[in-house]
Amino acid sequence: MPLNRIANVVGGRLADVLDPEAQVTQPAVFDSREATTGSLFLALEGEHTDGHAYAEAAINKGATAALVTRPVGVPAIVVDDVLRAFGRLGHFLLHDGLAAAKVVAITGSAGKTSTKDLIAQVLPGNVVSTPQSFNNEIGLPLTITMADRHTDYLVLEMGARHIGDIRDLTRIAPPDISVVTNVGTAHVGEFGGRENIAEAKGEIVEAVQPGGLAVLNADDDFVDVMRNRTQARVVTYGLAEEATIRATGIEIDGQGRASYTLVTPEGRAGVRLQFVGDVQVHNSLAAAAVAREAGLDVEQTAARLSEALPRSRWRMETTTRPDGVTIINDAYNANPHSMRHALDALAAMTRGQDQRSVAVLGRMNELGDDARGAHEEIGRYAAGLGLDHIILVGGDEAGWMQQGAGGVGGSAVHLPDQDAALELLHRILRAGDVVLVKASRGVQLQQLADALLHLNP
Repeated sequence: MPLNRIANVVGGRLADVLDPEAQVTQPAVFDSREATTGSLFLALEGEHTDGHAYAEAAINKGATAALVTRPVGVPAIVVDDVLRAFGRLGHFLLHDGLAAAKVVAITGSAGKTSTKDLIAQVLPGNVVSTPQSFNNEIGLPLTITMADRHTDYLVLEMGARHIGDIRDLTRIAPPDISVVTNVGTAHVGEFGGRENIAEAKGEIVEAVQPGGLAVLNADDDFVDVMRNRTQARVVTYGLAEEATIRATGIEIDGQGRASYTLVTPEGRAGVRLQFVGDVQVHNSLAAAAVAREAGLDVEQTAARLSEALPRSRWRMETTTRPDGVTIINDAYNANPHSMRHALDALAAMTRGQDQRSVAVLGRMNELGDDARGAHEEIGRYAAGLGLDHIILVGGDEAGWMQQGAGGVGGSAVHLPDQDAALELLHRILRAGDVVLVKASRGVQLQQLADALLHLNP
């Protein structure tokens, strides 16, 4: 698109532009270091930095222009609000040049990123999907700018911290297919209860386009009832007998990967997942429901699910060191639901094996008044699994988990920071051990997991 047309779409004006017909030909970026020839730089203002200060660097790297709220001395489109303007641009692109692309929208308290990655690999044709978990008002239109006229499907992850957030995202990209993975306690401190979380997540179902499809988890009562919030067709998935798409005969191998029989109204076929954790069964069933809507038969769907690989970092990212120690890095985010599933996967990988299980856990953010009870419960849950080592890292939250673990009669170590945890792990790890690192962002356990990959016992 030429700059003068973009300015018209977003309600902005050109500043310091020599050629109004200069073309933006590449996806937008908000990090000046990622700017390339033909890109559009978003000058976003954050808590610690102002993107306007990096507009010149982006232009020097080849960006055609910057989207700004004030002139900055380089080619720019000046608007009142960069985020709102970018959302308008995303909406326009989707309905102008990408009208043939089907929008698949995914939300849920947990599992949405893995589900998004599975769906993106199962769908036929040219698929563009949300990078990592860029699922907010920045990441969604940014993903749209990655598509082109050859795109068949846009697979968009949608996150929320408040009621109305998903509704705003669906106004930018109205979904043809909406998927809800579950309603848990992620961000419960922000929402004030699971009922409010369900209210927010259900906005994605209400937004399904006429003739579209809602894909709902039949095993989650908060999700299943969302069928009453849409006029769209509904397909359910899960382990329940009444689910449209379901799994039977689930088995977990020594690497924590599930295999099962995929059962659909049209037939059944065997699936062997490459993703770690039994929770991936539900995520893959959601993907199977979307693939069925896209016209794939059950054998094709099972084959594609079995070939799909994890794409997003820090989500049950499993690596075995040369010395035989396996590190499971699931430190991108954490809530009680995902904590339990990650601990279950660790226990399954070492059960009946000559391997020791080591859980390194940090705090779960945004649990509000439930924080202490939720952390104590996770401590009890971890101890109840009979893990060989439980290492709890951080402040009060880690202490609460230790108290919970002690209540079951298990032993757990509470350490103040990742340096202390690394020192202990250096002493105790031996070949064959499986180490799970799990916490919310901001606890720095991602760095600990990365350091473990280079730590020889």
